[in-house]
Amino acid sequence: MSDATIEVQELRKRFGGTVAVDGLSFTVEPGQVTGFVGPNGAGKSTTMRTVLGLDAPDEGRALIGGRPYHALRSPLLEVGALLDAAALHPSRRGRDHLLWLAHSHGLPPRRVDEVLEQVGMETAARRRAGGYSLGMRQRLGIASALLGDPPVLLFDEPVNGLDPEGIQWIRGLLRHLAAEGRAVLVSSHLMSELEDTADHLVVIGRGRLIADTAVADLLAAASGDRVALRTGSRTEAMELLAREGGTVAVTGRDTLTVTGLPAERIVELLAAARVPFAEVGLHRATLEEAYMELTRDAAEFVALPDGEVTR
Repeated sequence: MSDATIEVQELRKRFGGTVAVDGLSFTVEPGQVTGFVGPNGAGKSTTMRTVLGLDAPDEGRALIGGRPYHALRSPLLEVGALLDAAALHPSRRGRDHLLWLAHSHGLPPRRVDEVLEQVGMETAARRRAGGYSLGMRQRLGIASALLGDPPVLLFDEPVNGLDPEGIQWIRGLLRHLAAEGRAVLVSSHLMSELEDTADHLVVIGRGRLIADTAVADLLAAASGDRVALRTGSRTEAMELLAREGGTVAVTGRDTLTVTGLPAERIVELLAAARVPFAEVGLHRATLEEAYMELTRDAAEFVALPDGEVTR
């Protein structure tokens, strides 16, 4: 799958007086799941629509395997996408929807049955789409994306409407698709899902690139040299460690994070002062913590303490 890439090059897109995407550049490489995240209004949907030829860029290019979408000879065989699971004719049966897509690209009916089995929709395939739950629509949309066995895949919020079993399934599916050498771009607002799934992360805000990094590197940078401490004597521990030059933050009822002191020194100080503690170890930041830090100044809407909202 040598053509399994998505390239966004100096992309700009304006809608009236609103700049949706502003000089955005990144590459989605084959063989990994790339998470695509940013606050509401950051330009994620516009970028994905531009990659798929649904919006025309004002400047720059969006390429799939080195070519713009409109130049692909057999799009379904080169790129699969799930952008809007609700975009189904309600009176059409699920299998008929896929048969129509397959026929447009010369794919045999057996391929329809293969992807229906892959997404767990065999028993519901002959029901009309108007009676599908959101989770079922998501699964059918994923089946549509997989139909042409493409090297490039884009999914916008693929876990929406899925139950816990479905969420676990989509995690495994995304990792499997990437392991096959495909380029997989996943837009999601659930950082916990991407932390368990994504290898790489592209973060945007106000249409501009904020970060383009491996998830492991981002988590390491966000974790820094902080030490996590669990103690039932929180106040005593805070006072002691602050006197010794540590910067202490409360993270829970009985948990603290400490910077400026190594874990070994913290253990020595607590033991010498007979301050009881249950656990001391390196703090591992979550992807949500890292993301919030990156996008703090890039949100379109920010909640104020009294519940008001400002832009």
